Amino acid sequence: MDPGFAADFRRFIVDRSGALFRTAYLLTGDRHAAEDLVQSALTKTAAKWRDLRDPAAIEGYVRRVMYHEQVSWWRRRARVAEVSTGRLPDQGGDGHADAADLRVVMRAALSRLTPRQRTMLVLRYFEDLSETEIARLLGVRVGSVRSQIYRSLERLKKTAPELTTVREFG
Repeated sequence: MDPGFAADFRRFIVDRSGALFRTAYLLTGDRHAAEDLVQSALTKTAAKWRDLRDPAAIEGYVRRVMYHEQVSWWRRRARVAEVSTGRLPDQGGDGHADAADLRVVMRAALSRLTPRQRTMLVLRYFEDLSETEIARLLGVRVGSVRSQIYRSLERLKKTAPELTTVREFG
C-alpha cells in the first residue's frame, strides 16, 4: 500500500473504529465476533482502498462489507447440522436478563423524548459523532446540539432513574 494511502487508511481506522465496532456488535451480538467482523471488513477495505475515491463513501463501503460478511456467516451456520452433546450447555446468568431489562427500559425512556432529542442522542452516543459533526449534519448551531443533548439527558434522568447507574457495555 502506498505510504499516502496507508496514512489515510490509518487515520480512517483511528477516527471511525469505535463506531464501526458498535455497528459490528449490533450485527453479531458478541464482542469477540464483532472484533473479528471489523478486522475482516477493514482487511477487505484495505485491499480496495486505492479504488475508493469518495471519502464520504468509505465508511458506507466498510459497513456494507460488514453486513455482507455477517449475512454470509449466518448462511454458513444455517447449513451446519447441530449435534446433541448429551449434556446441557451452560445456562446464562442474570447478566442476560439484566441486559434485556435495560434494553426495555432504555427503549421506553427514549420513546418519551422528542424526535429531535432522540436524534441528537443517537447521533452522539450510538453513531459517535462529535457535536460539531452533528451540527453540520443537521444544519444547526453547536450550541443547539449541546443544549438538546443536555435536555435529553436530564429528561432521561427524571423519567428513567435506573439508567443513571453505570453499566458495562458488552
